[in-house]
Amino acid sequence: MSATHSRHASRAPLAVRVAVPIGVLFTAIASLATLAGGGGSDAPAAAELPAPAAVMALPDVKLAEAHAANPCADTAVTSALAAHDDAAAVRAFGSGEQFRSAVTAGNAPCISLSDPAHDWVVVNKLRPLAPVDYAPASVRASSLRATSGSVSMRPEVADALDRMSADLTAGGAGTIGVNNAYRSYGLQQVTYSRFVRSEGVAGADAGSARPGHSEHQSGLAVDVVACSDGCGSLGAFGSTAQSNWIVQHAWEYGFIVRYEKGATPTTGYMPEPWHLRFIGVELAKAYHDGGFHTLEEFFGLPAAPDYAH
Repeated sequence: MSATHSRHASRAPLAVRVAVPIGVLFTAIASLATLAGGGGSDAPAAAELPAPAAVMALPDVKLAEAHAANPCADTAVTSALAAHDDAAAVRAFGSGEQFRSAVTAGNAPCISLSDPAHDWVVVNKLRPLAPVDYAPASVRASSLRATSGSVSMRPEVADALDRMSADLTAGGAGTIGVNNAYRSYGLQQVTYSRFVRSEGVAGADAGSARPGHSEHQSGLAVDVVACSDGCGSLGAFGSTAQSNWIVQHAWEYGFIVRYEKGATPTTGYMPEPWHLRFIGVELAKAYHDGGFHTLEEFFGLPAAPDYAH
């Protein structure tokens, strides 16, 4: 037995080996006869295939292209921006919510959230002022009692604060004073350095902005305190009737509480119920009605819990 064959292999019987080629031969002969038409009159007719069904013609479908309107092409918007009238610019979008929606969708190229000249600027640990030593064109003090030397703010902020303070008092919630408002780049350097000396960098960063990253430097932020015969501290403000009233009504005057409890992972700051940020009545209404708690969330921006370096 050859080593190349299994001991269990067997050869096919001769009859099988002969029958297979003969069967193939008869099949081939039958096929040739059919092609030659030799099937005879008794051969069954070839099955006739059904006629192809008519193809139904479909009507042309035209898809309408919907292009998003560019509100920045509206003359009402461009005129308001040229006049530096932020409130009118927001109204020209239709509402504060429509303004917000256009900005977050990237459909408002004329609106920059980095321009410190506008009420809608966003300043945080990842978004410094540009330029870093920015100063507002003009500032003035409000009519409120002052508890420090830094109580000036942009004129529109002072006007809104005066109206809010008057209504707060008329509503039986007491009175408020101003502890801090506009701080220049140089003053913020001094303020931040003082916190670093007393609390270290980590402690300072939790409660004080680095120079160039402070909302106070924009002239749009104000720290308020509760007053009666005298004025209390910032730390005591959150438990007062004045604070409760402001939480409910500040948006009606264009203010939001910028650093709320629970928002530290987004803002990078501990809660500061005394820190009010002016964004204008229309935007503050959209902020309030939408249930937002940070400007980052409001404008669809990344959280800024810490500095980039």
